[in-house]
Amino acid sequence: MVTAEAARQALADLRDAGSGRSLLELGWLANLRLQGDRALIDLALPGFAASQRDTIVAGVRDRLEGLEGISSVQFELRDAPAGPAAGPNLQPIPGVRSVIAVSSGKGGVGKSTVAVNLACALAAEGLRVGLLDADIYGPNAPLMLGVADRTPAVSGSGDSQRLEPIDTCGLVMVSMGLLIGPDQPVIWRGPMLNGIIRQFLYQVEWGDRDVLIVDLPPGTGDAQLSLAQAVPMAGVVIVTTPQQVALQDARRGLAMFRQMGIPILGVVENMSWFSPPDLPDRRYALFGSDGGQTLAEEAGVPLLARIPIELPVQEGGDSGQPVTLARPDSVAAVAFRGAARALVPTTDGPRS
Repeated sequence: MVTAEAARQALADLRDAGSGRSLLELGWLANLRLQGDRALIDLALPGFAASQRDTIVAGVRDRLEGLEGISSVQFELRDAPAGPAAGPNLQPIPGVRSVIAVSSGKGGVGKSTVAVNLACALAAEGLRVGLLDADIYGPNAPLMLGVADRTPAVSGSGDSQRLEPIDTCGLVMVSMGLLIGPDQPVIWRGPMLNGIIRQFLYQVEWGDRDVLIVDLPPGTGDAQLSLAQAVPMAGVVIVTTPQQVALQDARRGLAMFRQMGIPILGVVENMSWFSPPDLPDRRYALFGSDGGQTLAEEAGVPLLARIPIELPVQEGGDSGQPVTLARPDSVAAVAFRGAARALVPTTDGPRS
């Protein structure tokens, strides 16, 4: 007859698709016991891992029912363990004091514009800043920072490979956009995405950084899970527009990070209004009004900034000169600097 320890060993290779960590180690599978020819096991999945449930159940059944003496498996549902942000196995980035993610529930709300300008504004405050463009499928940061034609130096190979970040606009940055051609698509499944994000976190020569800003892709998918389950995070900034459709998706993204135990640092409302260049005192709410304030109040977090639709923002993104640096007196630049100053205390924790 098989023993409980042998049955546990049979489950040792089952891993979370996002972090690559053992399901037993994470506590998602626990309390395995044998009763005659039946195996009983607790299943405790956090909300963000619900999409893996069928795969995990099938994997457990396949391994246990393949053992001599076990003919059936019974699952008992339990409350999920604490989120990964509270776990003991997160790996800090050497030299990086604080990691702040910038996220949005949907695409097209200006998340990358916010991430780039927040990074530049923090650098202007005297902080040593890194920017990790983790939007692997849509890497826009190189264009926005004027370095799309540059290639980072690479040394070594395999697990010992090291990447030198690009120095620009008072910060250092890496992006998938620096490693592929301008028209080359990235057609990858989750495990490959997880791998490149971990390389960008741990195999880049970040040096001493007060803060690393991570520009996440939109949505609630593999990249968000990979980051949250890899590195300790100071928190996340949620970007939305005032539009109800954007707010609906932003709520989902905010809820995901809360389920994972990641602090919400605040909300940035982008595209808040449009002022014609010849009538700067006029404000037209093209996408509705007060959506960011509503989201912030619902979540009990600060509204960090309201960013208007301004030509200098668009021009700066296309020309590689972020508005925070190119037009520091513009309304948008002033708003970005205010948001950055609100985030500065978040970067003052003990160095990893």
